[in-house]
Amino acid sequence: MKQLLVYADSLSWGIIPLTRNRLRFEQRWPGVLEIGLRAHGKNLRVIEDCLNGRRTMYEDSIKEGRNGLIGLQQRIEINSPLEIVLLMLGTNDFQANHHHNASHAALGLKALIHSIRTAPIEPGMPIPKILVIAPPPIQTPKGEISQKFKDADKKSIGLAKLYEELSSQEGCYFFDAGTVTQSSKIDGVHLDEEQHKALGLALVNYLVNMV
Repeated sequence: MKQLLVYADSLSWGIIPLTRNRLRFEQRWPGVLEIGLRAHGKNLRVIEDCLNGRRTMYEDSIKEGRNGLIGLQQRIEINSPLEIVLLMLGTNDFQANHHHNASHAALGLKALIHSIRTAPIEPGMPIPKILVIAPPPIQTPKGEISQKFKDADKKSIGLAKLYEELSSQEGCYFFDAGTVTQSSKIDGVHLDEEQHKALGLALVNYLVNMV
């Protein structure tokens, strides 16, 4: 059985916009992905490691443990052997307590890629492939998260393009989620249920001949 690791944040954890509730596994895009690939006869499991508020390599001044670089190599060790790691991070790098633009998120993602590839996995186990997924562009944040993500829509401009360039340079696969869905109609940042479905099904088509 092949294993796919989703290393991501609340967009993939499945938070229901403007609530603290979570979509069920089969409603979240990682679940849609697993179910869809299994329907194609693939013997695999999708492992979710999705933490609300996770950055690429930056600290959250309010909550500990949101630096995505910390502990990543241990997660690769824990879940090895891995066929592929799906990285979908960057949105939280643009929270109001960071003076970041898209290039900062790309630097963080590059650090994550290198960390995955240098993880001290057991001898003979494969270094996993990496699929970089650019999250859909942030729209104007709405509701209770509007201040937390103030101006994030402006700071994140150009993220997908930089992620695509980085993926090419680093020999990673790349998928732009913004080509198949947008961010939430409700809060402008996360994914609504139908958007999880759209992304999951698109990734089934992307990965079906790769895994």
